[in-house]
Amino acid sequence: MQRSFTILYTSLLGLCLGSSSSFPSNINIGGLFPIESHEYEVFRFALSHHQDIPKLVPQVDMVKMGNSFSMTYAFCSQFSKGVYAIIGLYDRKTVNMLMSFCGALHVCFVTPSFPIETANQFVIQLRPELQDALVGVIDHYGWTKFVYMYSSDSGLSVLQKVLDTAAERNWLVTSVNVETMTEASFLKVFQDLDKRKEGQIIIDCETERLTGILKKIVEQGKNAKSYHYILANLGFLDIDLTDLRKGGANITGFQLVNHSEPGVSRVAHQWMEFDNKDSKVPKSGLKYTGALTYDGVKVMYTAFQNLRKQRIDISRRGNAGECLANPPAPWGQGIDIQRALQQVRIDGLTGHIQFNEKGRRTNYTVSVMELAPSGPKKVGYWNEDEKYVTTASFVRGSNETYGLQNRTYIVTTILESPYVMLKKNHEQLAGNDKYEGYIVELAAEIAKHVGYQYKLKVVSDGKYGARDPETKMWNGMVGELVYGKADVAVAPLTITLVREEVIDFSKPFMSLGISIMIKKPTKSKPGVFSFLDPLAYEIWMCIVFAYIGVSVVLFLVSRFSPYEWHAEDYDEGGEPQTPTQASGTNGMQQSQTQTQQNANQQSPEQTNEFGIFNSLWFSLGAFMQQGCDISPRSLSGRIVGGVWWFFTLIIISSYTANLAAFLTVERMVSPIESAEDLAKQTEIAYGTLDAGSTKEFFRRSKIAVFEKMWSYMKAADPSVFVKTTDEGVMRVRKSKGKYAYLLESTMNEYIEQRKPCDTMKVGGNLDSKGYGIATPKGSPLRNPVNLAVLKLNEQGLLDKLKNKWWYDKGECGSGGGDSKDKTSALSLSNVAGVFYILIGGLGLAMLVALVEFCYKSRTESRRMKQSINDAMRCSTLTRMSGNGSGGENGRILTHDFPKTVQTLPCMSHTASMGLGASGM
Repeated sequence: MQRSFTILYTSLLGLCLGSSSSFPSNINIGGLFPIESHEYEVFRFALSHHQDIPKLVPQVDMVKMGNSFSMTYAFCSQFSKGVYAIIGLYDRKTVNMLMSFCGALHVCFVTPSFPIETANQFVIQLRPELQDALVGVIDHYGWTKFVYMYSSDSGLSVLQKVLDTAAERNWLVTSVNVETMTEASFLKVFQDLDKRKEGQIIIDCETERLTGILKKIVEQGKNAKSYHYILANLGFLDIDLTDLRKGGANITGFQLVNHSEPGVSRVAHQWMEFDNKDSKVPKSGLKYTGALTYDGVKVMYTAFQNLRKQRIDISRRGNAGECLANPPAPWGQGIDIQRALQQVRIDGLTGHIQFNEKGRRTNYTVSVMELAPSGPKKVGYWNEDEKYVTTASFVRGSNETYGLQNRTYIVTTILESPYVMLKKNHEQLAGNDKYEGYIVELAAEIAKHVGYQYKLKVVSDGKYGARDPETKMWNGMVGELVYGKADVAVAPLTITLVREEVIDFSKPFMSLGISIMIKKPTKSKPGVFSFLDPLAYEIWMCIVFAYIGVSVVLFLVSRFSPYEWHAEDYDEGGEPQTPTQASGTNGMQQSQTQTQQNANQQSPEQTNEFGIFNSLWFSLGAFMQQGCDISPRSLSGRIVGGVWWFFTLIIISSYTANLAAFLTVERMVSPIESAEDLAKQTEIAYGTLDAGSTKEFFRRSKIAVFEKMWSYMKAADPSVFVKTTDEGVMRVRKSKGKYAYLLESTMNEYIEQRKPCDTMKVGGNLDSKGYGIATPKGSPLRNPVNLAVLKLNEQGLLDKLKNKWWYDKGECGSGGGDSKDKTSALSLSNVAGVFYILIGGLGLAMLVALVEFCYKSRTESRRMKQSINDAMRCSTLTRMSGNGSGGENGRILTHDFPKTVQTLPCMSHTASMGLGASGM
């Protein structure tokens, strides 16, 4: 009995040993990897960790992804070498070919590549499907409108699931293929989002392409808080999100590898210490695709261990052959290996690893991550049983101002007087102490109110900020904020629509508008007849015509009115009779009574004082406020005189009121007074600052005048645009009045107050805008800075700072230029015309007197039949003789000489004197 038992035990032991010896100790596994790929390096690292029997012996072919011929050749080569299974990568162009070979030849293909929808059970997909987790996150955020950016390289299964769900739940999804997207279409997507005030975007790409897209997003300034990105990628921690975080964008993603697990961290540490001498690629951290490759090796090793324990013969003796045979010859043991691989249940670097009957991952967990200011944080997880679960370890937007005191912020600004200027001894100073000016003090006040530390940094390119029309890149201070090089911009930065789209502005700390700067024209010296300037040329002409008209009307009224005519009783000599004369001639009157009665029967001689010359004289005397020795007697004449006196009162009063200002102020004649004057002419060139809001204003304006000015400026040769404000001011000063510079009114007013005081602002402001403090989109500084600006404004500190740096430090006086507070004294040039008229009037009077004398002498010479020389001599002696008998007021009295005496030749001076004293 014992002998029989010994024989049976020996037989069974021999059977077992025979069975074990039939399982190969070395398992040839194939590898299809891209050249110098991260997955290949991890594959070699994983093999070094699995050296037990059965030992996995690699048969690796380096292939070129996207090349079907290269992939076919490598697959057939490995099949002919008798590999038991293959691990490797595929892409969109080679996946169908590999599926066909694996299904036809019963060769298992283990892959960390993107999962696909296939009924081929010989494909073992290590990467979990993401579509259900993505839909769960979309539901969690409540998105109903979003853009889905995808790459067909990673398949369309996720997109199809999202579109199917969108149809069921009435979501509005805009799908964009990033492979066919140009720079223009990329910008258009974000422009449409900005117009609709939406910013929900899903990006479904492989890590390499995803990195390029995120770089474009940062370059275009779309990493602001108003945007929310969901990265449909299982390697959230593998992506560099540093630049994206600076803009404050909301970033959500998925993480498959849990680096907090001790086993994972241990393998990751060993990977970094793994010495790979053959690798030409710099060592990087263990990515999630590398972790999937590591788990793939572990799955294969576990499966073959299980087959060995089960003593299943998988020997390929006589089974190796051509993969292109027709009909194909499948490997009989391939089904056993496929079942062993699908039955693996292990915990790997990517969590729990389990496959369903179709070779897809099941019963897995994916972590949901968000990008916090301090870095990536886990906010939840998703699995098949619980779906999306929020862990709420981080809530975005909570306590945004926390920690402001623990960081030094970069404040970008620009060197521009009087905003930011270097101190005279700036070389001996460091940091913020090197600068002074309005903005320097404003930045200090804001930092004090908000409570943060800062460092002033002058923008490198010296520009405010504009978008290049070709590259679509922002420059200047706006670019510094958009691309995360600065945290806040405190500068004379104008609030505009295009800038507001990419950065945030505070409330305006200063209001202003575009103004015109020209070189101050030389002051015009008063002319000789500057006393005529108080009244316009047209008024003087009207006064002359009014003077002539009034004189003519007065003359006509006096002629027609009977009350202006009067008779005078004179004796024969022409003098009125005095009482003495009447008694002396009483006898003569009695003897001639009859003759006088006959004379009285005739009408007496009527006289009228207002001839044409007397009328002109009366009007002139009234106008000069001097009066006249004659006055109108009739009512109509007095009416004419009254209205003329009223007219002259108003005119003289108005003239006197303006005379002082015109004589004491030296006026400057400006060649232009407004933007319309600039647009109408081409002699004076005009331009703006290049890459600034003023240039953008003219470029976008739809007002006809400004459109005309923009057309001129952009076509002008040489260019009328300047790189800096200082360059524009110097161009104005050196152009001798042939260049006008368009700039903000605040800067114009400041420069007008600086020496050499040769510029001036003309016209009003062309628009109305304000300067604001800028921060990146979604910055936690926005609200505190905004409140600080409002507080400073209410306290009056903003006005105090402006008065300090504009007017208190002005160099040209309160009026600008060389103006003085006191009125300058009159000079001879102011009143020279009055002296000229006086001298001219005296000369004219002498000339007229000479003409009258000559004319009278000629008349007397003819009447007395003398030569003109004798008549002039006689008249001269008579008029230059003593004034005892010369009559009053210079008039020669005509005595009652007999007719015979009056007709005698001119008497001598002695005879004349005798007659004059005879009392005749």
